[in-house]
Amino acid sequence: MRVLLILIAATCVLALIAVRVPEGTAASDEVASVAAFADVAKVLNNPRCMNCHTTVNWPTVGDDQRRHPFNVMRGTDDRGASGLRCATCHQDKNQDAANIPGAKDWHMASITMGWTGLSPGALCRALLDPKKNGGRSGDKVIEHMRADPLVLWAWTPGGKRTPPTTAHKDFIAAADKWIKTGAHCPAP
Repeated sequence: MRVLLILIAATCVLALIAVRVPEGTAASDEVASVAAFADVAKVLNNPRCMNCHTTVNWPTVGDDQRRHPFNVMRGTDDRGASGLRCATCHQDKNQDAANIPGAKDWHMASITMGWTGLSPGALCRALLDPKKNGGRSGDKVIEHMRADPLVLWAWTPGGKRTPPTTAHKDFIAAADKWIKTGAHCPAP
């Protein structure tokens, strides 16, 4: 009886392997797109991104994403409140002696571009929605990820801040694949 069960299980596994989604079909593009986005989402959920893509009126800091010290607030233009602008402390490059991160034009993402608590599917849909992504098309989203100084800073954050585990070139390759295979999003 045990041998029969093993043979049935092996037959089922072989049948599942044989029923692969053919490459080059809409179904295979969707599978590839969703898989590529999973790699993109790993980076976007890193604290280097999430600390400024908040859904509250203040940035968070550190790998533990605690509230920014000094009661720093977003401000009306996402560059800090009057009297305590982001650029007051955050210069064009990291200030290692003071452990203050920096990159050109340091600021928070607009609150409409906040990702706090979003599922991978909701994050994906937000990135594709011009009302939630700064008015960008898919290619412009990729260009932002490829060249924006604040995005690039994530891979050289200085101090004891942890960069994304995915190399920037691999992140961009995954983002390109996601868009080029239809920009499909995972289920909720």
